[in-house]
Amino acid sequence: MKILFRPLLLAGAMFCAAQSYAQSDVKKAEHSVGHAATAVGHKTSEVASKGSSAIIDKKYKGKCGPNGETIYINKKSQYYYVNKRGHRVYQKRAQLMDKKDMEHHKM
Repeated sequence: MKILFRPLLLAGAMFCAAQSYAQSDVKKAEHSVGHAATAVGHKTSEVASKGSSAIIDKKYKGKCGPNGETIYINKKSQYYYVNKRGHRVYQKRAQLMDKKDMEHHKM
């Protein structure tokens, strides 16, 4: 009986270890897929928002946002730019930067 019990115990322990290792790999894969899906969603939202802003609203040619973003003016005369997540970030006119000044900041 002792001879039969040890191999079964060893096989059971190896089975449990293999299952827990496989679960951790699945969790890592789910985590990386989730991050990739979030990044794709943000980029899609940004492109769609910039496209609709370019069609509907006017571009402010002489000014830019804090990181060189294109400034749009809506029909209520509000100034905004579209961030990396596709959200409109409204700015006051005093917060806008000249495009010439922005070129000097990048150097």
